[in-house]
Amino acid sequence: MKVFHCSHCRHIVFFENTQCVNCGFTLAFVPDLAVVVALAALSKGLWRTELRGAARRRFRLCRNYSQENICNWAVPAEDPQPLCESCRLTQVIPNLTLEGKREAWFRLEAAKRRLIYSLRQLHCPIASRLDDPEHGLAYEFLSDVDSRKPVLTGYAHGVITVNVVEANDAERERRRLEMGEPYRTLLGHFRHEIGHYYWGRLIKHSSRIDPFRALFGDERADYAAALKAHYEHGPPADWATRFVSAYATAHPWEDWAESWAHYLHMTDMLETAADCGLSLTPKRRDEPTLLRVRSGTEAPFERLIADWFSLSYLLNNLNRSMGLPDGYPFVLTTPAIAKLRFVHETIVGAS
Repeated sequence: MKVFHCSHCRHIVFFENTQCVNCGFTLAFVPDLAVVVALAALSKGLWRTELRGAARRRFRLCRNYSQENICNWAVPAEDPQPLCESCRLTQVIPNLTLEGKREAWFRLEAAKRRLIYSLRQLHCPIASRLDDPEHGLAYEFLSDVDSRKPVLTGYAHGVITVNVVEANDAERERRRLEMGEPYRTLLGHFRHEIGHYYWGRLIKHSSRIDPFRALFGDERADYAAALKAHYEHGPPADWATRFVSAYATAHPWEDWAESWAHYLHMTDMLETAADCGLSLTPKRRDEPTLLRVRSGTEAPFERLIADWFSLSYLLNNLNRSMGLPDGYPFVLTTPAIAKLRFVHETIVGAS
């Protein structure tokens, strides 16, 4: 994530902010500019910005911003859609008549906006069901109460379902401990599930399918049977030597989705470090070094992974200094790194 500044007063602002605390201007993120801008109200629901190069443009606030206080993105005035490009991906929202569901909806959409930001930065193709009814992406935020049956967070045929309870920190932590996972976050769910979508878009019918199978395994193996065996017997004893996580062992699709999610973890945190001007200059030559960080597809993979080892070293030590668990509680072995390279090359090839 980049560091943003108010386009009116240059005070530092953040991705989720709706108002500059220094000058009081309304703020909104403009996706095609990839910046948070200060907006001044005009008539008929239109807004303008002083940002250089965009002063003549006019914007509307996403309907979920102006009416629901759920979003903080702007929509070009000429766009006929009332929702921003992130909110329009959501087909089903939580039942807002139930206690806590509006807060859950806010958290779900906030996590999704961070995901969409990352995908745009990596130049990944994104199409909603409005753009592509057959193959477009859609989200459904469901709860066990509304569905009258357990809702599983997952992916099927372009639709990503997220159980609303995942937006509850206490319940999500309970599930993390119950399932023995080292890491479980709302944003992590979004990053993992979108990996399944991009497998279909970038791998399934491409020349990369055979290299995929050579590296991840044959995805034609029975998926339901593979998951059943994973939950009954657990991962193989040597899983840590070949996979980025225990769940990645369940099936080649899950291995890909876990690797995809970890690549997004890496690139987003490296972008943040780069934009903050972070560097590490250790006193000993055998300690991690981090200089002139570059992130995303602009850097060679070797540089990305080297910077990531240094950054995760710093992140985990900072967390330990606060008495917190490691921020990145994973060990990347040579086979796992090869899969991350495959993800990187797939994204670079599609951009």
